[in-house]
Amino acid sequence: MATTRFVIADYNNPEHARILIALVDEYASEPMGGGEPLPEFAKQNLAKELAKVPGAFSIFGFQEERAIALANCLPSFSTFACKPLINIHDLMVSQSVRGQGISQQLLTAVESEATKRGCCKITLEVLQGNSGARAAYAKFGFKDYMLDETTGHALFMQKSIPNQ
Repeated sequence: MATTRFVIADYNNPEHARILIALVDEYASEPMGGGEPLPEFAKQNLAKELAKVPGAFSIFGFQEERAIALANCLPSFSTFACKPLINIHDLMVSQSVRGQGISQQLLTAVESEATKRGCCKITLEVLQGNSGARAAYAKFGFKDYMLDETTGHALFMQKSIPNQ
């Protein structure tokens, strides 16, 4: 099994921007990412726009010089804990290297960065039918979010805003 090293991306580095786009495009093109390549607008602007988000960071996983994993992380805030938190917006491991424990290593790298930033927790969303990812997250210690059994599990919802 190859050694995996993790690097926090520099959004202003053209090579890191290229890697970011390639990995997000790979993820988006898979069924659990929607099955469609990234739109051209995202390809042209993603690194630049992420650089504008205070506290955002991405972690790349490399085996030798090949980028094989990515976590895009966005800051948020827990009002109940009165502390920052990190939301993993995207997490992917290239299909050719799945099953090597890379997701656990990547999640450890995210947790390490969140700890350095004084965060109280890490959150993420996962599709109900993505049993592989759900198992990996549970193995790492993620649980369904619930305040009280009588009110049930939290649901992730969205409402799209038409293009401006």
